[in-house]
Amino acid sequence: MAALLMPRRNKGMRTRLGCLSHKSDSCSDFTAILPDKPNRALKRLSTEEATRWADSFDVLLSHKYGVAAFRAFLKTEFSEENLEFWLACEEFKKTRSTAKLVSKAHRIFEEFVDVQAPREVNIDFQTREATRKNMQEPSLTCFDQAQGKVHSLMEKDSYPRSCNYDGGEWELRL
Repeated sequence: MAALLMPRRNKGMRTRLGCLSHKSDSCSDFTAILPDKPNRALKRLSTEEATRWADSFDVLLSHKYGVAAFRAFLKTEFSEENLEFWLACEEFKKTRSTAKLVSKAHRIFEEFVDVQAPREVNIDFQTREATRKNMQEPSLTCFDQAQGKVHSLMEKDSYPRSCNYDGGEWELRL
């Protein structure tokens, strides 16, 4: 996620959302915060939609540009594995094939949950062990406890730092 709301002291790295508007309907160009895709179409987002990201962490997570912006912020803090794990769990819950469910569960566990995983998320020992036990018979809910802990961590820690509300305008780090 390429950009998110940043503190004012980083003036060289941010642009006011209002300055991005180039139509009277308050649409902004958000191509800078999207994952790289060749020949992607111009993406626009209303400033009203972007400001609603401050109302709720879940509102931010429900919008693809909000997720992109939050990912970019987390990269600056070297903690994007939390969001990547949360997103992997959301995608995992859509799995319908039992064979795919088992392989995806093990891949997610090995990538994010296991001790010394390449992108290990910060969860407590009890949650990690409960998730490990769930791996014996993976189900669509096997990561729920760990995902909830990571969601709470991001909501209480990273999300507030990513937001900077000043005089009704959000600032986006671009």
